[in-house]
Amino acid sequence: MAVLNRLDWYDIARDTNWTPTYVAESELFPEELSSAFGLPAEVFEEYDEPYKTTYPEYVKVQREKDAGAYSVKAALERSKMFENASPGWLSVLKLHFGAIARGEYSASSAEARMVRFGRAPGMRNMATFGMMDEIRHSQLQLFFPHQYVSKDRQFDWAFKAYDTNEWAMIAARHFFDDVMVTRGAVGVALTLTFAFESGFTNMQFLGLAADAAEAGDWTFSSLISSIQTDESRHAQIGAPLVQILVKNGKKAEAQKLVDISIWRAWKLFSILTGPVMDYYTPLEHRKQSFKEFMQEWIVVQFERSLLELGLDKPWFWDDFLHEIDEQHHGMHLGVWFWRPTVWWNPAAGVAPAEREWLEEKYPGWNATWGQCWDVITDNALDNKMEQTLPVTLPVVCNMCQLPINFTPGPAWKTRDFSLTYEARDYHFCSEGCRWCFEQEPTRYQDHLSLVDRFLAGQIQPPDLGGALKYMNLAPGEMGEDALKFAWLDEVRAERLKKAS
Repeated sequence: MAVLNRLDWYDIARDTNWTPTYVAESELFPEELSSAFGLPAEVFEEYDEPYKTTYPEYVKVQREKDAGAYSVKAALERSKMFENASPGWLSVLKLHFGAIARGEYSASSAEARMVRFGRAPGMRNMATFGMMDEIRHSQLQLFFPHQYVSKDRQFDWAFKAYDTNEWAMIAARHFFDDVMVTRGAVGVALTLTFAFESGFTNMQFLGLAADAAEAGDWTFSSLISSIQTDESRHAQIGAPLVQILVKNGKKAEAQKLVDISIWRAWKLFSILTGPVMDYYTPLEHRKQSFKEFMQEWIVVQFERSLLELGLDKPWFWDDFLHEIDEQHHGMHLGVWFWRPTVWWNPAAGVAPAEREWLEEKYPGWNATWGQCWDVITDNALDNKMEQTLPVTLPVVCNMCQLPINFTPGPAWKTRDFSLTYEARDYHFCSEGCRWCFEQEPTRYQDHLSLVDRFLAGQIQPPDLGGALKYMNLAPGEMGEDALKFAWLDEVRAERLKKAS
């Protein structure tokens, strides 16, 4: 018997739409779970997924990927990577595993919602594999850091971070719950798979795998490469859906959801990825600045995708491009200064050679952020270490849940973007965050930021010590300077050289 080619039977096999007879279609696909904007089932018949695979093919490829990732890990377990890695790179690992690992499980539930309530057969098929992808990603990223827990307690945050009220985790959960847990199938496809995964994480994982290889961490490089190849497939679920929505008069609805997710994803990116590339990665291993990476891999690629699919550039695009140049510097300075409140050891990244690099990549850095680091450096050199640590909490944004900051210097224009809604005052870091809130205020209005909880008396005692306890940060887990201020030796030598 002749065997049919896959393309001869694929469309028939995955076409699982039917006309229900025992229940109404509105009961089978309730709008709050499908979020199909009231479009009839037939318009989704045009959905054509760019990646086509079958279950046997999927299992074969995934088995080979797992075998590759786990075999590399096993082969290198006796290596001295942990002992020989730079402290900054170890902080990259801790930050990544804590912020991402268990979030992947949440993403599997988002994919499952598309499996059950997606209107297009191809979308449901792709999401089935995406659901299994995300479970695999979480299992990998929980298993790999486990070997380091006995050596460094901070690696345990890969497992415990999502169970805490640590401020960065509050910010991460606020975003991930928004785009993954609380939206219908179409909403998830637009906010998660298209805006966040296709626009941000897919490219980030490519860069992260390359950085790991450059740093000599082949285990992590293999792990991230294995995950990224999955991301590049299921990240495409949203693109065909955008085309259908635009064609059927729902461009404005699609544009709004995509814009919300782009802005929110950018804010999280500015604190998770920017400091990693420009400060934590050892200078000799930096291939691009964060700004250069964003402009080449995110901005150009994303802008092209939006326009090709019939959407417009977000209204905040100019603000976004401007923030790429400076926002992450403030996030980095804040994380380093409030280092006891995070589960990794931030690398200052401001030794003389590093400052030269920062000035080259970001002209004017020394006259702005450099002035802040001058004060910190002088205090540290004078053994006034207490002045390099916080005594209270910063003001945080009621949308992204991150500290409000602007570039310092002569033109410093630090201010918040406030809004009063139903007798409550809200404070935002930007026009973009305030706009996101205004689109769906009832969605966000009851959430309390860390500072709101502090002012409401939920944190006791009402001081930094009480906040650390509230965030579940114990001794041995609280962050400290990654190099234990060894970079001051280079500063001293540089100043003595100039003085002579």
